[in-house]
Amino acid sequence: MKEKKQSFGTKIIPYLFVLPSLLIVFVFTIIAALNTFRLAFTDSTLLVPGHFIGFDNFVEISHDEYFWTALLNSTLYVVCVVPFMIILPLILANLVRGDSKIMGFFRTSFYTPVVMSAVVVGMIWTNLLDSKGLINSLFEALHLIREPIPFLTDRWMTLFSAMFVTIWLGLGYYMVIYLTALANIDDSLYEAASIDGAGPIRQFLYVTIPGVRPTMVLIMMLSTIAAFRVFSEVYVLTNGTGGPGGEDITMAMLIQQEGTGIEAHTGYASALSLIVLLVVGAMLIIQQVIQARGRQ
Repeated sequence: MKEKKQSFGTKIIPYLFVLPSLLIVFVFTIIAALNTFRLAFTDSTLLVPGHFIGFDNFVEISHDEYFWTALLNSTLYVVCVVPFMIILPLILANLVRGDSKIMGFFRTSFYTPVVMSAVVVGMIWTNLLDSKGLINSLFEALHLIREPIPFLTDRWMTLFSAMFVTIWLGLGYYMVIYLTALANIDDSLYEAASIDGAGPIRQFLYVTIPGVRPTMVLIMMLSTIAAFRVFSEVYVLTNGTGGPGGEDITMAMLIQQEGTGIEAHTGYASALSLIVLLVVGAMLIIQQVIQARGRQ
């Protein structure tokens, strides 16, 4: 009987260690998600619980021009950023792989932006891209431009500047993932390719890319989700205004504007969140279908 009790105790101890984490996930993820789904069909605000109104929030959203602007900007973000997030970190990881100290220095340097806070990143790039910032001052000193480039004051230039910052931030993170995948490729494949006369470019195309293809799919999914939910880069570069006339606003910024503050429309913001979930889910399903057809 004593042995049975000890055996039961031994089995239950690992579950006790993970129980706090499971409770946190349950309360702050599952319950929060279910509550968001419920609120999406109500007219609740921060101070009023609200009533069930069916699909009225979604009808109102369909007539909201800010929603369509935010949806366009977030979709453009995915289309423009994700290809760079898949290719550039792979090239970077291929260049800095190796055990030498100089490669370790480069890996650390490329990873440094990942650990920076959004505030620090915003201050750096605001100072660089401002009309009187370092880049415009340098171009003017070299007589390359007559007027400052409106990196942060033009509707499209602001959005593309934010995309550039997102790519700069993500390079190091995805590079580390690729480095792990590259370490799992057998060196004998490179030796065989070298004996067959394949140069570095052909080795990259016919050995490296097939070897990291599952990782490329993973990064495509992660970067798609991150790009569609982008918030901090656009928020910081536009000082929270969403750019000139709010035309650079993204879906995450629109949800933040509607769902925070004393006059927060929590029901409306929840409906927007549900739309983001559906759009991201649809994007991931389309990517999976394309990948499946490619494998066939």
